[in-house]
Parts: sequence; structure tokens; C-alpha cells
Amino acid sequence: MSKCEQCIVREFSSLKTLTKDELITMSSCKTATTFKKGEALFVEGENVNGVFCIKAGVCKMTKLSANGKDQIVKLTQKGELIGQRSLISDEPANLSAIAVEDMEVCFIPKSDILGFFNNNNAFSMSVMKSVCGDLKEADDTLVNLAQKNVKERLAQTLLYLEDNFGIMEDNSLKLQLSREEIASIIGTATESCIRLLSEFKKLGLIELNGKKITILDKAKLKRMVE
Repeated sequence: MSKCEQCIVREFSSLKTLTKDELITMSSCKTATTFKKGEALFVEGENVNGVFCIKAGVCKMTKLSANGKDQIVKLTQKGELIGQRSLISDEPANLSAIAVEDMEVCFIPKSDILGFFNNNNAFSMSVMKSVCGDLKEADDTLVNLAQKNVKERLAQTLLYLEDNFGIMEDNSLKLQLSREEIASIIGTATESCIRLLSEFKKLGLIELNGKKITILDKAKLKRMVE
């Protein structure tokens, strides 16, 4: 098991504000585990009782809607912490966290995280800023759903996937989401998402090869969003 004080991943989250002694303490109390694609780290309504630090892989944060479908509200990746809101509010998880690809994570129990939270002002402030950032992101998502049409939301999502998760050697999007997952992000039916992707292909904006999506005209996609 890797030591927290030697882990590069912590530099991407609030954990970078912890002292060396606190990181050594964390190493002794954390639990390292793996999740296969499709497995849940936790589900909506569950008591999480700690936070997860993502060492590798991507997971989707989903909210169950009134019609029984999951809406993807965020994609989280290496270096991010999840479960912070439940930790602070002392409430069950408001979202589910599902592995989009195989993941390596470390789980830090609530009692230990709260100890750092209470004794390290820089850590507690960093966690609060992260939670506020999530709230801002949720607000932006609501505005996009209300003010942008589905084509604009698809264009924005494709740009987001390239900018935040990168591309493969063949220039296709590195994070390969199913059509159903993309539809869940943009708030439409899977069939509508498939039609729109085909339309984007005909317009020369993207290339489709099975599950692979390659952006061909980033400038036009940006103009579509603006």
C-alpha cells in the first residue's frame, strides 16, 4: 500500500494542505481498494462515513430523477475527493458514485478526516472551497439545461470531455462514454442523443467509430455553444 505522504495524487485535492505527520496518520487509517467498471462506490441515500480519494480512473456522480432515470451531474477523476458534502452536512449521500472505468481509490474514515478538519484550518478551508465549487458547477448545469438547447449541450459536453480528459493517440476522446451516458449528461433520451451524434457527423463536426468519438472541428463546436 502506498504512503499518503509519497502519493502524487494528493497534490490535486485538499489533501495537499495536510502536514507530513497528518499524512502519515492518514496512511495508517486509510483503506485502498479497486472498483470495476459499473460498480458503485456508494449510492444515493447511503451513509458514506468517510471520503474517497481517486488514485486512478473516472466515476460518474448521478442523481435519480422523478422518472426513475439517473442524471449524470458530474464526472470525477484522479486526484479528486468525493463524499465531502456528506461529511460536512452529516447527511446521507445526495448522489451515487458509479465507476465509468476501472478505478483505484483510497477510503479515509469520517472520524479521521474530521480530526484533520478540526485541527488544520487550511485543510478545512480547502474542503469548503471544493464543496462550494461543486455547488457552482451544479448551478451552471441547471442554467445550461434551462437556457441551452440539446444540440448546444451536446457540443459543450464533447468539448468538456476533450478538454478535461484528453484524447487518445488516434485523436479520439480518451474517456469513452456510452450513448446512454452522454444522453444522461445532456438531459435527453438516448435515441435523441444517437440522432444528434449522427447529425454532427454529417456536418463534419465529429467522427464516429463504434464507441469512439473524434472531434474534427472544435472551432465550430465552440461557436455552437457560444
